[in-house]
Amino acid sequence: MDFLNNLLFVRLDVLPFYVLALVIGFTVHEFSHAYFANKFGDPTARLLGRVSLNPAVHIDLLGIILLLIAGFGWAKPVPVTRENFKNPRLMGIIVSAAGPVSNLLLALITVVIYYGLNYFGIVGSFANTRIDEAIFMFVQYMALMNCFLFIFNLIPLPPLDGYRILSDWLPRRASAKLQRMEQWAMLIFLLVLFLPPLRAVTISPLYTLAQDLASSFYTFAGVIFGG
Repeated sequence: MDFLNNLLFVRLDVLPFYVLALVIGFTVHEFSHAYFANKFGDPTARLLGRVSLNPAVHIDLLGIILLLIAGFGWAKPVPVTRENFKNPRLMGIIVSAAGPVSNLLLALITVVIYYGLNYFGIVGSFANTRIDEAIFMFVQYMALMNCFLFIFNLIPLPPLDGYRILSDWLPRRASAKLQRMEQWAMLIFLLVLFLPPLRAVTISPLYTLAQDLASSFYTFAGVIFGG
């Protein structure tokens, strides 16, 4: 047990909540990319079965393993053929932003629903208090991990959504220069993964930002329900 606790990014006792929050967050994230791409006229993702809320079509095993070990990872990227859009640059930005924004909304909605259930006495009414504790722990990780996915995916490094947004937003000449960074993307991620000092100043601060963002949602929900 000690070996696993030392190996994993999170403790074993909270691992189920962490994994469940990630699976839901990744699924909604990739579904949102696929949904808007299809709406804007690109059927690529739909033909591959990606306009779906079935986690099996979105989850990447290696990405999940790295999240468990290093605290960051990925799902299977949704293929997008921007040439099928009427306005490739504008619609490309919307499709790229849809994933992170969906995680932000998912975190907010989860917290608001929890506070609503608590307000109406549904949460806290179980005879077994461990059920209430499990629900609270799930909400905490849903809020934290989805806020993290929102922040992390907006980093302007390939293959993250922030890079795609920046690439579509910049003038074509600047975008072409930016694309030269793509060959270094995997090296950057490997350095972050295997160098703890580098991880401490990159990934760890993102979790702090995610916690602050999640806390603001708790405050917002508390104002709504007077709690």
